[in-house]
Amino acid sequence: MDSLTQTSPSKERRANKGSSTITMITLIEFIIVFGAIIMGVRHGGMALGFWGGLGLIILSVVFGVFPTAPPIDVMLIILAVCLCASCMEAVGGLDVLVRVAAKIIRKNPKYVAVVAPTVSFFLTFFAGTGNAVFAILPVVYEVAYNANVRPERAMAGTAVAGQVGITASPIAAAMAAMISLFAANNHGDIGLGTIITVTFPACLIGVVLASFILMNYGKPLAEDEEYQARLKAGKVLPPTPISNAPLPKKAYWSVGIFAAAIAVIVLAGFFPELRVLHGQTKAVGMSLVIEAVMLGAGAVMCLLCKPDMSKVAKSPVMNACIVSITAVFGIAWLADSFIAANKDVFMTIAGQFAQSAPWVFAFVLGGMSALLASQGATTRAIMPLGFALGINPYYLIAMFPAVNCLFILPTNGPALAAVGMDRSGTTRIGKYVLNHSMQIPGLLMVFIAVCTGFAIVTLIH
Repeated sequence: MDSLTQTSPSKERRANKGSSTITMITLIEFIIVFGAIIMGVRHGGMALGFWGGLGLIILSVVFGVFPTAPPIDVMLIILAVCLCASCMEAVGGLDVLVRVAAKIIRKNPKYVAVVAPTVSFFLTFFAGTGNAVFAILPVVYEVAYNANVRPERAMAGTAVAGQVGITASPIAAAMAAMISLFAANNHGDIGLGTIITVTFPACLIGVVLASFILMNYGKPLAEDEEYQARLKAGKVLPPTPISNAPLPKKAYWSVGIFAAAIAVIVLAGFFPELRVLHGQTKAVGMSLVIEAVMLGAGAVMCLLCKPDMSKVAKSPVMNACIVSITAVFGIAWLADSFIAANKDVFMTIAGQFAQSAPWVFAFVLGGMSALLASQGATTRAIMPLGFALGINPYYLIAMFPAVNCLFILPTNGPALAAVGMDRSGTTRIGKYVLNHSMQIPGLLMVFIAVCTGFAIVTLIH
């Protein structure tokens, strides 16, 4: 996040206070952030956004925390993707996707919990951004739920796998930062090719193996008392039986348009020169590409498929979209402002831990990525500490996937979107915040990726 690289007024104010006072203030502010998330979870739905806003007011008025810019890009990406997905849903496109996926997983539907995260990983690999996962979350939910598979298994894995793919992608900002750090620290012989030969297989193995391990994660829907109680109360629609009735041609056209939009996004991410506009030298950012392409795809659907706009506005996907945007607006904004104001404190603590034992550095990277909520920011800010401590550069590559631990605190866009788009309520933020749906899948994926990375560098280097 760009806001983390700038000096905020709250940082300048704290510079004149003693370190013990700053640490106490940071602890109190963290409790407020944690409390806001807990209250939001208890009230459910859009309340996450409301409580995030209240928490930000308290930090700003009482502690002088200067608010960062709201996460507008993430919110707009969610809106653009859901608008396009809602158009597709209104003309029967989601039914097409559900049927196609059902044919693939009909013999053993639980494999959706492996297929979906793997697809998410490759989307990020080609697009260079974890935000690409927003495009498939609505589809993943429909496929899993209508196949009577607990959506949490596929939704949580998909949200996390999209983040893990960042350190395997040759075009991600974190990878660019990693390459430049090796060059700046007299390791110019270690470039993209060397890093990718370690991180790509390590991260892919982490995603696939963890997904297989967690195929039975959580209770089946038929045995989940909380879900069954919500279902009987009419708070959750029952799974829709997969029909074999013929679908209109426009339903298939909408799927083709949606798939083409995703393909364009992937190509634009993999080939930055496609994003350089006529007369310009700098490539357009991927966030803008995702937003524009999805809106454009929706316009094409309007022209060719003629969806009923009243159905689009009232679709279940759009309802989930509003919940997701509200949660990101409040909670992500609160967390970003808190971290920006206390970044120096976290950097100092991280350095002390890393000096005690070099292997601890992987935990430092993971912990700091959860706080900084950005792989790129974590790589730029924390990885230089590894070079300063004299850690073997190949070990730093092996530990690189640890910067994907954004899921530890459920404040990042994909995690909040997964919770908001799972209308069954199985993907959730737990009562104690840290016991959320993404925690175990995420920790397992990153742990396996880092261990695999160490094994690869030991064998090759």
